[in-house]
Amino acid sequence: MAEPKKLKTHALRLLPVPDLPMVQPGDDLAALALQAIGQAQIALEGGDVICFAQKVVSKAEGRQVALADVRPSVEAKRLAAETDKDPRLAQLILDESTAVVRQKPGIVIVRHRLGFVCANAGIDQSNIEHQGGAQALLLPKDPDRSAAALCERLRAAAGVALGVIITDSHNRPWRLGTVGVAIGAAGVEVLDDFRGGVDLFGRELKVTLINRVDAIAAAATLLMGETTERIPLVVAKGLPPQNSRDHAAMVVRPLEEDLFR
Repeated sequence: MAEPKKLKTHALRLLPVPDLPMVQPGDDLAALALQAIGQAQIALEGGDVICFAQKVVSKAEGRQVALADVRPSVEAKRLAAETDKDPRLAQLILDESTAVVRQKPGIVIVRHRLGFVCANAGIDQSNIEHQGGAQALLLPKDPDRSAAALCERLRAAAGVALGVIITDSHNRPWRLGTVGVAIGAAGVEVLDDFRGGVDLFGRELKVTLINRVDAIAAAATLLMGETTERIPLVVAKGLPPQNSRDHAAMVVRPLEEDLFR
């Protein structure tokens, strides 16, 4: 095992970035972000982590689907009947998932094709245009790849080592309410591994992993809001410059370690 890390303290600041335009399919999200950050008079520095709400990434990547174009299968119709959902939405949930973990009227918990367990496969119908009929917004096909592409563009423009996190809101077992998590990341360490170190009393740490990206995502989501705030972009400052090759998929617990399957 590698030499255990030592925790370094930093004064973390989070700056909301207002006035990002309503994102449309095919938009250059990196360019829009740089413009909004400039208008907010935020100077980007090495170590800054730019947090994007999943919705703007999905919109730019054309992940919005008209329910009128969805043809539900027999399985989707059965799931819809058991959960009081639109059969077309149920079909999208099944398409985006590898397994239905739990279900009851009004709730479908699935294992998403990206590995994490969440409600409705992360599919959302809020804060999107519904002109011409009901719409649904899917998660990005590959959030880590999306984060890497944004990070490359932003680093090239700013000339400093930046990180990017794509955030989403998830529920957690045994806890009420949603919390921000990282579904995509680039240029930032995702886990701080303290296994092999010691605590204040010299006791060896055997399982201590700190999820850095989820912690940053949760803090950023507090500023982004969940309803009408229109703040899908937050800059986190105070972290040390990094050139990590980590990605958010690393925080998904392997199936063989899932004690609740």
